[in-house]
Amino acid sequence: MSAVLMRDLRLAFGQRSLLWLPLGFFLIAASLFPLGVGSEPATLRHIAPGVVWVCALLAMMLSITQLFASDQADGSLEQLLLAPGPATGRIAARMLAHWLTQGLPLVLATPGVGLLFGLDGPTLGVLTASLLLGTPVMSALGAFGAALTLGLRNGAALIFLLVLPLAMPVLIFGAGAAGAAALGEPVQAALCLLGALMILSLLGLPLATTAALRIAME
Repeated sequence: MSAVLMRDLRLAFGQRSLLWLPLGFFLIAASLFPLGVGSEPATLRHIAPGVVWVCALLAMMLSITQLFASDQADGSLEQLLLAPGPATGRIAARMLAHWLTQGLPLVLATPGVGLLFGLDGPTLGVLTASLLLGTPVMSALGAFGAALTLGLRNGAALIFLLVLPLAMPVLIFGAGAAGAAALGEPVQAALCLLGALMILSLLGLPLATTAALRIAME
């Protein structure tokens, strides 16, 4: 797992343009909303959680289509599945590498984006925490969708059709937690549900993704 993780991180940092694309999309898309909606503070605080979460979800989907495609093209995916030891751990390492390079930068940039919408400190903290819990789920879902559509024509469009509906609970609970914090309401329930979704995803989706990849390679 560590070897696969380090390999993916080296490849990601070797392609700087692809590495910065999701973060750049996230920052630009989120910053356009205050310009388009207006500068009314109450309106910006009201829409901020949903806007930030939608922008983060779309930003993470930008690189999902190439998660396994290049490995299939050069034959390394087959070696990854046939290597000694459980392949599930190696696939989980791929998911972790994707989150570290695509999801974690969005989490770190969230406080700065939240300031554009005039969010206070507690709301920013809850919004960042919700993304910290939710973005690993999106990486796992994206890897599962990429495995299901590997080698198919128009696979990129199919990934969006598969992954976005599955990611709706994460979006609802994540934006709901930050929205509740902005209104001074309890946020523990939404954050606990996000944590439960993250645990279930990390336990089940590596197995499902490995099985889908084996089917695709056959």
